Amino acid sequence: MSTPVALVTGGSSGIGESTARALLAQGFTVHAVARRVDKMAPLAAEGVHTHRMDVTDDASMVAGIDRILEEEGRLDVLVNNAGYGSYGAVEDVPIDEARRQFEVNVFGLARLVQLVTPHMRAQRSGRIINISSIGGKFYEPFGAWYHATKFAVEGFSDSLRMELRPFGIKVVLIEPGPIRTEWNEIARDSLLERSGDGAYGAYARKAFDVMQRFDEPARASTPEEVADKIVKAATVARPAARYPVGRGARTITTSRDLLPDRLFDEVVSRTYGTR
Repeated sequence: MSTPVALVTGGSSGIGESTARALLAQGFTVHAVARRVDKMAPLAAEGVHTHRMDVTDDASMVAGIDRILEEEGRLDVLVNNAGYGSYGAVEDVPIDEARRQFEVNVFGLARLVQLVTPHMRAQRSGRIINISSIGGKFYEPFGAWYHATKFAVEGFSDSLRMELRPFGIKVVLIEPGPIRTEWNEIARDSLLERSGDGAYGAYARKAFDVMQRFDEPARASTPEEVADKIVKAATVARPAARYPVGRGARTITTSRDLLPDRLFDEVVSRTYGTR
């Protein structure tokens, strides 16, 4: 059997970097892509194929998939990991930034699915692993645009799973809870930048403090824990439709399923100081 080939987006740091390394250790030929190729030098030194891809640039995505297929002749696993969190009150976030959040987190993911599906369908096999979040199951103040993208990824993936099942292609969602990566710093800094002053200032600063606490080791998990779950999704014969992963992830998603909206609102409001 040929060596399985995997593509990991957002491979320059955090979950993407750890996943590329974990899949390589499992015997995959791994292509890791990101805009910052220089930051993937350690992966390249370990044997991961690294090249530039911008998931907001169609030509970049087409060229990247063509390159992999030309070099490897197949693609077995797509890990759609590229994404970021842009926070701030809805009133304060420019619509252009909201659109960019969707371009990166949803439409880039969807376009790569379109590009790889014909090849996986021809193989009658493949795995598409979309990195969602527990943020695709619950909500918090100042994260409306980010949560909207992850809710979209959840619905997109569930529908896609049904469409591709007859062709032997499995679609899996990974739902991380708080993870110690640069994601949290970027998200909370954007919150203060946009809403730290003005009408929402007092509440935004409280939310910033809450988000900062989620970087503490007792509250957050490591990228390696997420990577281990992604490897499982890529290799087990019958993967689950979704895998919550990390401290508190399953508790939060279960609580959202069980609690009525009014009570869940109260819990979140108390946590973030927006009562």
